[in-house]
This record gives sequence, structure tokens and C-alpha cells, in this order.
Amino acid sequence: MIQKFEALLDQYWSWLKKGTSLREIDGCIEITTPYLDRHNDCLQIYARPDKGEILLTDDGHILQDLEMSGFRVDSPKRQMLLDMTINGFGIELDKESGKALEVRTSEEDFPLQKHNLLQAMLAVDDLFYLATSTTTNTFHERVSSWLTKSGIRYTSTVHVSGKSGFRHLIDFIIPGSQSCPEQLGRVMHHPSRNTVLSMAFAWVDISDERTPGAKAFAVLNDSDASVGDHLSAALQKYDVNPVLWSDRDKMLTELTA
Repeated sequence: MIQKFEALLDQYWSWLKKGTSLREIDGCIEITTPYLDRHNDCLQIYARPDKGEILLTDDGHILQDLEMSGFRVDSPKRQMLLDMTINGFGIELDKESGKALEVRTSEEDFPLQKHNLLQAMLAVDDLFYLATSTTTNTFHERVSSWLTKSGIRYTSTVHVSGKSGFRHLIDFIIPGSQSCPEQLGRVMHHPSRNTVLSMAFAWVDISDERTPGAKAFAVLNDSDASVGDHLSAALQKYDVNPVLWSDRDKMLTELTA
């Protein structure tokens, strides 16, 4: 069965395939990816044939790990944020435990759905990582409120398809004007190698599909911890403008042009 999934991975981005390993466990294929969780362990997903399809699941890793860190989806607001995040990637919670992120796919759509599951895992982990029981608003809400108060028009939470056919979550799209191009932004609640890589490859994939001159930016949360210069530098190498939350007002002129 491993050979079958190795063939399916040949359809996936080569950079990700090179860092991926497979192992068969109890009728499932464990897929270890180069993405790292906040413990610096590689993210793993599981694939198994099921009724003529392939079931892909994180086996509950993301939500169970968040619970162990003190976070629970225990309010209608948090449930809404979770549902909105995973539904945008076509991912569901398993009906048995309500903890595992999963999606069913055909062999033809395997690369796309593998991408969607991994992006959903990263998005959920980043969305809730700093949302402890004492936090009233997520970082996304704080950025949204700032944009609104600053008089900046935007569309929130949009999934954009790139030239690969894969969908990417964009938190804010600011329409262009005569003096300023369209700008696509993502917020990083907990800036890390994963979130930077995700944004970088998303922009590489979608930039040619946007209006000429479109730009990308990322708002980095430095409220509770400093953001390493290497993360900002990595974004800049992929033409993504890094904006520290503490320096957000410096970007107002460009956004409101």
C-alpha cells in the first residue's frame, strides 16, 4: 500500500515530497510531513482506503494538543471560529469524537485534499494557540477591529485558488485604488516557520492570478513575544511585506492610499 501512496505523492509539490516519509501502521499509511508543530515535531496525517475512497485524518492531534495546553472549544464563539476555519478548506470534524480533522478524497484529488488538511491543521493551531481562557479576542479580531477603525475597506477570510489549483486562506483582501494596488494579507497569531512557509508558498502560488501589481503582507503578533528577524527576512525574500503589530500604524498610509 505504501507504493500506492508514494505514487500519489508524485503529484504533490516536489519540495514537500522530499521531506515526507511514509509508514504502514495497522492498515493505515502514516504520512510524516516537513511541517513542524509548536513542539518542533513533524506534523503527521493518516490515510486509509475506505469504501472506495481515501480517508485523510490528523487523528485528533491538533485539537487534543490544544486541550492539553489548556485550550478548549467550549463556547459558541470558539466553535464558530473553528467551523469557519476548517470549512473553508473543505475539512470536517469526525462524527465519533468531534476531535479529529478529516476529509474523504479520491485518488485523483488526493494531492489537493492532503494540502487542504495540512493547511487546516496549521490554521487551527495558529488561530487558537494564544487564545487562552483569559483571552477575550483572537488576534484576527484585533486586526479586523484596527482596520475598521482606521477606515480601511477590506474583505475578510477569503479562500483563493492559485495556479496549482490549491486553495489558500487569505485573512484580508484590501481592494486596489488608482493610487494603490490590491493587497492580500494574512495574520500570524504565533509567527513561526510553519506560518511563514505557508504564507510564502501561498503567495508564490496565487500572485500571478491576481491583478497586476498586487502585493502581499503579513501582520505578525509581537504582543506577547518578540518576533525573530529571520521570520521577517524570510517573508521579504518571497515579496511578502512583514508588519509587526507594534508597528502597524506605520503601514496606514500605504493601506489607505
